[in-house]
Amino acid sequence: MLVERVILETIRMRLKQAFRISSGVQDERRIVLVRLVTSVGEGVGECVAGEDPNYSYETVETAEMMLERHLIPAVLGYDFPGPRELAYALGRTVRGHPMARAALEMAAWHVEAQHRGLPLAAVLGGTKERIDVGVSIGLQASIEELLRAIRGYVDDGYRRVKLKIAPGHDVELVRHAREAFPDLALQVDANAAYSPADIDHLRRLDPFGLLMIEQPFAEDDLVSHAKLQSQIETPVCLDESIGSAADCETALALRAAGVINIKPGRVGGLTESMRIHDLCATAGVPVWCGGMLETGIGRAHNAALASLPNFRFPADLSASDRYWDRDVVNPPFTLEADGTVLVPRRPGLGVDIDEPFLDSVREEYRLIEAATG
Repeated sequence: MLVERVILETIRMRLKQAFRISSGVQDERRIVLVRLVTSVGEGVGECVAGEDPNYSYETVETAEMMLERHLIPAVLGYDFPGPRELAYALGRTVRGHPMARAALEMAAWHVEAQHRGLPLAAVLGGTKERIDVGVSIGLQASIEELLRAIRGYVDDGYRRVKLKIAPGHDVELVRHAREAFPDLALQVDANAAYSPADIDHLRRLDPFGLLMIEQPFAEDDLVSHAKLQSQIETPVCLDESIGSAADCETALALRAAGVINIKPGRVGGLTESMRIHDLCATAGVPVWCGGMLETGIGRAHNAALASLPNFRFPADLSASDRYWDRDVVNPPFTLEADGTVLVPRRPGLGVDIDEPFLDSVREEYRLIEAATG
């Protein structure tokens, strides 16, 4: 896999409706796409960094800078046996910045699958043909609006709903949701909005039969997550706390979580995601695949990963029309009648890039080639 050139594209996509979490609101996404051109084929990856550093310290601007100045020069002109070796080179080049690294690394996995003539899921070792999926609902202006939103998604066929919570918008919100939908698979996500002083308050969520309580405390506070997990039956799920396989090992040793959320962009790509998957499988801890408001490009990578056997909870892989009036891939992802999304089975990503539409939403295009002579 000789890396010949890399194309950085920046596009802007407007969400169908604003998405609000405890740390901010988003109504559009500026997205960096990485096209990796090699001696054996081409691949594309999507950077999930946002424009503001509210979920992660990484932003679109920092990702662009790290890719152009450090990560792409580290691989340009080099011949790698495969994507794992490329991922290793990226990790040795830059400390941190997993979202920037992931975009380039995931493009390499696309190249590998295309070159081998296999679906990406098969190359990763995936076994599932379809994935149970759910929908994530941001903070709403009122309980009534929340219940209407849940009803709409249940009527659409989604079988799991994740509710964003924050201090002052939690126990009563969940109580009303559970009373209105007694049999629905519900989980909550705090995006690190609580402090250790809130443990007793969060214990009040335990009677509602939730699938999990996701990331209540700061990403570096594994001890408080372990304390909460020891006091409730509901599984605590770690998201932002898990930036690597090493983080996962520490969390498992502390018994800080009953579930791990794997987002490839958050951990540096598919190679590290598979390491985390395997660690959790050995420990008997289930994982699930979270989402970062990706286009169909990132969604295709996530679907391939979520086909691995230890992904045992519904993924945040909602249909394309949940987020976009028009996606950048064909065919778009759709929700099946049984509440699942099909894993693409064609070679490579299993979907085609809608190049004419991509042209219409592109803001920047940069070609980076290896020096000659």
